[in-house]
Amino acid sequence: MLDTHALHKLFHAGSPDERVAIDGVSLQLQPGDFAVVVGGNGAGKSTLLNMVAGEVTPDAGRIRIGDEDVTPLATHQRARLISRVFQDPSIGTAAALSIEENLAVADRRGARRGFARALTPALALEFRDRLATFGLGLENRMGAQAGLLSGGQRQALSLLMAVLRAPRLLLLDEHTAALDPKTAETVMRVTRQVVQEARLTTLMVTHNMHHAISHGNRLIMMKQGRIVADLRGERKQTMTVERLIAAFDDESTELTHAQP
Repeated sequence: MLDTHALHKLFHAGSPDERVAIDGVSLQLQPGDFAVVVGGNGAGKSTLLNMVAGEVTPDAGRIRIGDEDVTPLATHQRARLISRVFQDPSIGTAAALSIEENLAVADRRGARRGFARALTPALALEFRDRLATFGLGLENRMGAQAGLLSGGQRQALSLLMAVLRAPRLLLLDEHTAALDPKTAETVMRVTRQVVQEARLTTLMVTHNMHHAISHGNRLIMMKQGRIVADLRGERKQTMTVERLIAAFDDESTELTHAQP
């Protein structure tokens, strides 16, 4: 579903601030994979996500989504394949529009002109039913402006907007980092729900070690622009937060040399 091959990115080339951000990263996600990416500041995880989204152009390498080479495509050209939820809950929604209106806009994303569904009573009911499964009471506030929602409610709305059109790839960009711990757990519950229901291929960047351990079927660690671990199956299931945190600073830990 996602195939990145030998990606490289150098920032500030030829200057005193020259930095290798991505150093030969190859990553393959199969359909339905939920991969969680962790790493310290400057490890390259955000740059990798931005490359996949089209925000950063690689100096070398290739990015494919399904059978399509998207390397030369701009961000807006990848929108029919990729949905993204950002750290700031306000980015994914329009504050002045109601919940219902935001969902209607998301439902039209990628649709050809003349083929978008109108906001009919049946469609509004579909939106309410899907929101009701989140258990946040949003289905009773369909006319409320998104700007009046709490951060967690707004992020949950952003998640539903992102998956309405069942993207080929869902990118989660530290989407709980701006939330308090309780709200973050609620948003992760909703995340797990929407990903499992639609069997979405998902790439999530996080600094939350508990979320990295407890979510997804793959745990990827990056250091200095490289993937140094890709844990799956039993190796991921038996990973502890303590070992994961220790691996950030200890180059000799078993984790840094783990194989897929």
